[in-house]
Amino acid sequence: MKKEIYRSKFEAYPFLSDASDDLRCDFEIFTDEISSQIGLLRSKILDESLRSELLKICELVYHMNPSLRTFVSVTEEELKWLEDCTNRLFEEVKERCEKFVLNQGCESACQAHILRTKFKALVRMLYRYNYGEHEVPNILFDFANLLSGYFFNLALKLNQINNVDEIEFLSRNYK
Repeated sequence: MKKEIYRSKFEAYPFLSDASDDLRCDFEIFTDEISSQIGLLRSKILDESLRSELLKICELVYHMNPSLRTFVSVTEEELKWLEDCTNRLFEEVKERCEKFVLNQGCESACQAHILRTKFKALVRMLYRYNYGEHEVPNILFDFANLLSGYFFNLALKLNQINNVDEIEFLSRNYK
């Protein structure tokens, strides 16, 4: 016998009662959370070009949001733009990170590190959805992975802007 699921008349989002093995709602909530955290990070940054870039990235994440339920509306051109931004940041900070670094520094860099890890978790969620016999367009994997790299480079850039040194992490497990 199937359990009757209560649906509140105050339901915050119409898909919250989706089946537990249907990750589409989880993906949508998670991308919403990530977009909110990008907005928070943006509020802490004074550099107008970075603020503008983060606003566009926030929009792209929101465009990714319904992709599993409807269709993919992010484009190859937008992916190329993001790749160019990521590469630009890498060139600006590559001397700051030749090995592993600790996730530390100024407040905005720490927020960027959190976003980096959130995008890795988003990639993992996409794989879980894909393993569940659902189709996931490759561009979603590419965006989520690239965004993780973008926010890592941004963390280094924000520490650089704020004159905070990176601290090398010396792993006991990996030499």
